[in-house]
Amino acid sequence: MTRVRTIVAPVLFGVAALAAWQLAVVALGIRPFVLPSPFAIGEQFARNAGVVTDAAGVTAGNALVGLVLGVAVAVVFAMLSATLRVVDQVSAPLVVAASVVPIVALAPVLYTMFGASVETARQLVAALAVFIPVYVNSLRGLRTVRPIHRDLMRAYAASGWQATRTVTLPGALPFFFTGVRIASSLAVISALIAEYFGGPVGGLGKSITSAVASSNYPLAWAFVLGAILTGLVFYCVTLALETVATRHRTSG
Repeated sequence: MTRVRTIVAPVLFGVAALAAWQLAVVALGIRPFVLPSPFAIGEQFARNAGVVTDAAGVTAGNALVGLVLGVAVAVVFAMLSATLRVVDQVSAPLVVAASVVPIVALAPVLYTMFGASVETARQLVAALAVFIPVYVNSLRGLRTVRPIHRDLMRAYAASGWQATRTVTLPGALPFFFTGVRIASSLAVISALIAEYFGGPVGGLGKSITSAVASSNYPLAWAFVLGAILTGLVFYCVTLALETVATRHRTSG
């Protein structure tokens, strides 16, 4: 019953919000360039489903590469920081600096470095956005070991690797997946934003810009809908992976 309520409640809220949006556009006579109606957006989305899907595929591909790269680098750095105090002290200011790098300024620089005809700049922007939440949460998880578990490992005369494998890494999993869930949506958003500043013709960001330039605002919102659905897919896949990976902890 609780699970049904969890699913039905947001669906009903979403339907009510769309109905209120449609009613407001019709009743107030809002022009399409200000805010198209949900019906007009849905019509454009259905009519251009293939185009939206192709653009979403480009953005999703860049976001996926950035997500994998950012997660891998973040986990390695988190493990080094948790193990070596000197790495933690050196990397702390670098992580703070990386967290405040503006994507709008970084994307054009990366296009100049790697060329505007390849997707490398977009993937690196997504990787940078992914790095921070995964690093911070993974490091916190690696440092969160209950004293009773640590004492138990000492009582069993467990080696450092045995303690890490049986206590530290399983305890860090929930923190790691929290960071990945946050990063999954950030990867899509970052890759999309990077498309605004150059690169190959393709992706949702470029498509939104082109639709707005031709004053086809419902189509632009249809691409925005495609971006939302892409972000939801990334989030749901990450959530499913987390459920599978931590299932034994939940059932226990």
